[in-house]
This record gives sequence, C-alpha cells and structure tokens, in this order.
Amino acid sequence: MTEFLVKKFVKDYKNTERASVRTEYGVLASMVGIFCNVLLFAGKLAVGMVMRSVSVMADAFNNLSDAASSVIGFVGVKMAGKPADREHPFGHGRIEYIAALVVAFLVIEVGLTFFKSSIQKIRNPEDLSFDLISMLILLASVLVKLWLSRFNKTLGKRINSSVMQATATDALGDVITTLATMASILFFHFTNINIDGFVGLVVSLIVMWAGVGIARDTLEPLIGQPVDPKLYREITDFVESYDGILGSHDLIVHNYGPTRSLASIHAEVPNDVDIETSHEIIDKIERDAVKKLGLFLVIHMDPVAVKDERVAELKAQVTGVLKEIDGRLSLHDFRVVDGEKQINLIFDVVVPHSYTNDEMKQLRLDIAEKVNRLDSRYECVITLEYGYVAEDS
Repeated sequence: MTEFLVKKFVKDYKNTERASVRTEYGVLASMVGIFCNVLLFAGKLAVGMVMRSVSVMADAFNNLSDAASSVIGFVGVKMAGKPADREHPFGHGRIEYIAALVVAFLVIEVGLTFFKSSIQKIRNPEDLSFDLISMLILLASVLVKLWLSRFNKTLGKRINSSVMQATATDALGDVITTLATMASILFFHFTNINIDGFVGLVVSLIVMWAGVGIARDTLEPLIGQPVDPKLYREITDFVESYDGILGSHDLIVHNYGPTRSLASIHAEVPNDVDIETSHEIIDKIERDAVKKLGLFLVIHMDPVAVKDERVAELKAQVTGVLKEIDGRLSLHDFRVVDGEKQINLIFDVVVPHSYTNDEMKQLRLDIAEKVNRLDSRYECVITLEYGYVAEDS
C-alpha cells in the first residue's frame, strides 16, 4: 500500500534529494494522516459514547489532535519547501521543525485535558457497557495505527524527516493506548471492576509523554546538534579525496532544514605548495560539494610542514603522549617555534564533552608535564576544545 501511494501521488519519487519531491512526500503523509485520524476519531467517539468510557473518548480526541497535527504538518511542509528569498537567504526549511513543535504542544494539551477528565472519572466512576462490535472497531483502529506508524516511518527514513519519524512514534503510542483502553473494558466485563478512570489516566500520561518526545526531537535541530558521525565521515572523506589535501579537522555543520545545510571545515595543505595552487583546489572542492553533496561548504586552509622530519617526529611524540593519557584525545594545527632557550610546541587538542573545566585544567598540566619529560626545552602552548561530532553514548 505504501509503495502504491508513493508511486501514485509523488512524481519522480526516487529523487528524494530534490526539495519539490520531498514536499510531495510530506503532503502525501499529511493527507493520509488526516484521512485516517478523522476516520478513527469518528469511530472511537461513537464507541466511547455507547460504552460511556472516558478512556475510549480520550483516545478518540487524541486521534483528532493527530488529524490537526497532520494539517499543521501539511502547512509546515508546504511553507518549508519555499525557496530562499531576500529575507531568508538560507531558505525556509526550519519551518518544518517549528510546525512539529506546534504539533507537540497540541498533543500535550490533549493529554492534559483528559488527565483532568480521568481524575474526575476516578472520583465518580460510571458503569461501562461491553459491545462486541465496538471492540472490533477499536481493534481495527489498532491495525490502522500500526500501518500508519510504519507508513510514516518508511517515508521519514526515505526523505530523512524527523517530523515523520516523530509522527510514526506517536502513532505507535496510540496503538499502546488503544490496547490499554480495550483491556480496561474487557477487565470490567469479566470482573465488574471499573478501572476505566485509571487506564484513562495512564493513556493521558502516554499522550503527554509522546508530545514531550516530539518537542524534544524537534527542538534539537533548532538549538543545534553535533555532526552525525556518518555525515562527518562522508564530508571529511570527500574533502580529503582531492590531491593536495593532507587532512581535515574542525568540521561544523549548520542545519537550515532537512534539505539545506551549511558547513565549514579546516583543510590541511602542504606549506611548500604555491598558495594559489592550493586555493584553486579549495575552490574546486567547494564547488563540487554543492553539486555532489548538496552542501554549501566553506573551507579554511591550514598549511602543514610535510618535508620537515623533525616537526613530523615531534608531532608523533606528542600524539603518543595524548594517547597515553586518554585514547579519545586528538590534536591538530601542530607547529614548532624555536627560541633561544626553549622550543614552543603549539597545537590544539580535541577533548570529549564529558571533561569538566577542572579536568580540562588538569589535562593541560598533564600534557605539558609529560611532553617536557621528553626534552626539558619543550614548552607546550595548548588550545583545548570540544569537538562538533556526536559522541557514542
């Protein structure tokens, strides 16, 4: 069914890098979500009124909020697909994140409303009525939501949409809440004990938690995320694949929406090559990055001494010291400045984010002390910095 809908309503569906194609995927997901959730809302509301079940009605209005979320998602995707203009030179891609944040608040509001209703139901419980047809309708809604979750997850992965992934998670949460609601009705039918209010309470908490999860997922790219290790390797391998580039570091990626990113990186070039030659290589990499990666890349050149064996040996020794202290440490921008009575070793060290300020101070002292043991003339000028790549948890 998913592939049928995609092929039917998304032109050039394989070319997911194009913003227009991505917008069509978003519109399709939104329209399918609106249709399914309105249908589920009507069915569950009728069932809830027949059974006099607050948990079923809470679940029904949760589906209605999901339909409203799909409407907002539709508007957000359409606006996010607008091209860059004078007021927004980086495009409108982040509107998709803002739309998802609005959705998150709607979901939380629905959860709060039925949290209050469930408390009242616990204080003043009412008898529930069991109806086989109504239960079958609820079971059908579970199957629809399972499909809807898989549908959004498949499309979300295909176009790298965090909003669709969040919608998929929300739909899976709806499956859990509906199953819990069915369990409370069956429990009352066989035991005559009414736990509907308590189940409604649990359902409302699950709904609110889903809203918080969506908010968290959409706030992260707005606040700023570290570079994904896979993307980091893709960009650095791309840059370092060119002749005349010795290495790279300090990659920073700025996200302006799922289809537009800007990045900067330091590329190491031989210091004995004419600067115009290196500059021409850098220009070519920047142009190719737009064509091949869809990435606006700004590259800073770092000259590196490649034929100075002494500098290379000192760099290797200092690298060994860092690995001895902590295997996660790495260095770059290594330079040697000779003085009359001392030799300054100037370099930057990338440290894990787990390091505290006190640990950073101690690390600087430890590195300087161990390097000085190699030769009493060595004086370290160290810049400690955190990396911009996501670390393994």
